[in-house]
Order: sequence, then structure tokens, then C-alpha cells
Amino acid sequence: MAAASKASIQSFAPIADHKSRVLILGSMPGNASLDAGQYYAHPRNGFWPIVAALTDVAADSHYAERTRGLLKAGIALWDVLACCSRNGSLDSEIDIATEVANDFSGFLAKHPTVTHVFFNGGKAEQSFARHVRPLLGARPLHMQRLPSTSPAHAGLPLAAKQAAWLAAIRPALQAGRIA
Repeated sequence: MAAASKASIQSFAPIADHKSRVLILGSMPGNASLDAGQYYAHPRNGFWPIVAALTDVAADSHYAERTRGLLKAGIALWDVLACCSRNGSLDSEIDIATEVANDFSGFLAKHPTVTHVFFNGGKAEQSFARHVRPLLGARPLHMQRLPSTSPAHAGLPLAAKQAAWLAAIRPALQAGRIA
């Protein structure tokens, strides 16, 4: 029996503006997100409940309101990969040979206020290290992996994930505030 071919998928455009100081990176949207055309659309993904604590916008608010909340807080959102092939939604199913990274040199040139990059899980961090970091030169960026908000990462309860995210991201947002 022949192995099933992996589906070729593409990520979304970044959510960012000229005030973005923090960039949160996933690896590639899951199937629920791709189907909805929205970042972190799976109902059990902890991303929006965690971000609600950073933005004061309810996790169940309309998607446009949640994305405005990100921007107002100084948070940009994107994925490391522009496209890849994958069966299903799991990062472990991404075919490494098909990974193509987004244009981070262009993104960071357009968003010079970004000083902190937070990875939503290990796959995002690994793909960034493999495909992007070598191209960035000496640009000083604080980079940190956070626990994946994916429901597949069930070894850590949502409250613990949220505590880790808030402890990392709140100081970065506070440091960039202008009085």
C-alpha cells in the first residue's frame, strides 16, 4: 500500500502594525484554522484564552476584535512557515523537506520596533532556528520558546501555560510602553 501524499498548505499574512513590539510565532496553522481563515481557530487551543489576559479582550470575542486587541497591546502574530506539506494538523507531521519560511528579514525591516520573539511551542522555535535565524545577522532580538497552546500539548494544564506566557510577555510589553 502506497503512503498517502501530504497536503501542501500555506500560512496566513501577519497581524502586525507599526507599534508591534512583541512577535508571537506559531509553526503553521492547523486544519481548523486553515478552514476558518483565522489564527488559532481550534476551540480547544489555549491561545486566545491566554492572550485575553494580555489584551483584556474576551477570548470568545469576534475574531476582528481579538486581532485589534493584539495590535493595541503591541503584539504581532505570524507563523514561521509560509508553506509546507503536512498530513493532519500536528507539527510532527510537517515534512521538513517542504518547509519554506516566511520573509522575516522583510518583516523585521518593516517592523523595527519588534524586540521580542516568542515561539508558540518547540516546532516554531526549531523551524525559526533552521530557516530564519541564520539570515538575520546581528539584529538583537530576545527570543524565547513558550509552552505550546495546542490541545495536542496536553501535558501541561492551561493555567500553567498561561502563567508561563504572562510571565514572559508582560515584561516585554511593559518595557516598550511610552509614558
